[in-house]
Amino acid sequence: MGSGGGGTRETTENITLLRNHKKESDGDLIKRTGNVYTAVAHIITAVVGSGVLSLSWSVAQLGWIAGPAAILFFAAVTLVQATLLANCYRSPDPEHGHIRNKSYMGAVKQNLGDKSHLVCSFLQLTNMYGCCVAYTITAAASIRGIWQSSCYRSQGNGAPCSYEITSCTLIFGVSQIILSQIPDFHNMAWLSVVAALMSFSYSFIGCGLGVAKVIGN
Repeated sequence: MGSGGGGTRETTENITLLRNHKKESDGDLIKRTGNVYTAVAHIITAVVGSGVLSLSWSVAQLGWIAGPAAILFFAAVTLVQATLLANCYRSPDPEHGHIRNKSYMGAVKQNLGDKSHLVCSFLQLTNMYGCCVAYTITAAASIRGIWQSSCYRSQGNGAPCSYEITSCTLIFGVSQIILSQIPDFHNMAWLSVVAALMSFSYSFIGCGLGVAKVIGN
C-alpha cells in the first residue's frame, strides 16, 4: 500500500509540473481561432460523407438485424477512435502535456517512434491517393450525368447525348488546381459550415430516397 501511495504522489507531482510547464507550442504556432461550432462542423464533415447515399442499399443487403448491428458497431469504432485521437493531442500527458501534436503523423511519431511514423505515413498517403482517385472518378461521372440530363431535357430523350468522361475529369482536375491556390483554404471556417450542410443534404437525400422506395412498394 505504501508503494501505491508513493506512486500516486509522484503522478500528482508530475501532473503539477506539466501544468506549470510553458507549453512549447502555445506561443510559436499560428493563432487558433476555432470554437465549439467550427469543431462540430469539422466532426460532421468528417463522419458524414457522400457514402451515406449508399448506406440504405448496404443496410438492405445485410437485413434488419445485421444492418443496424453493423451501423452500431462502426459507430462504436468511430467513438473509440475519436477518444484515442483526443488523448493523443497533447504529450506526454493527454490533458496537461506541454507538447501539442499538430497533426496525426506528429502524434504517431511522438508516441510510437520513427519507424511507426514512416509506416503510418505510407499508409496515410496511400489512402489519400486512393480517395482522391475515387472522388475524381465520381465527380467526373456526376458532371457527365448533369450534362446528359440537361441535354435530354432540352433535346428530348432520343437525343444522342453522349459525353467523354475524360473531358469531365480534366474539368474537375483544373478546378482542384485553381481552388488549391487559395491561401489557408483549409482554415476557412465557412468551408466547414458548407461541408457540414452538404453532409446534411446527403443524409436528407438518403432518407428521402428510402421513404420514396418504401411508399412505392
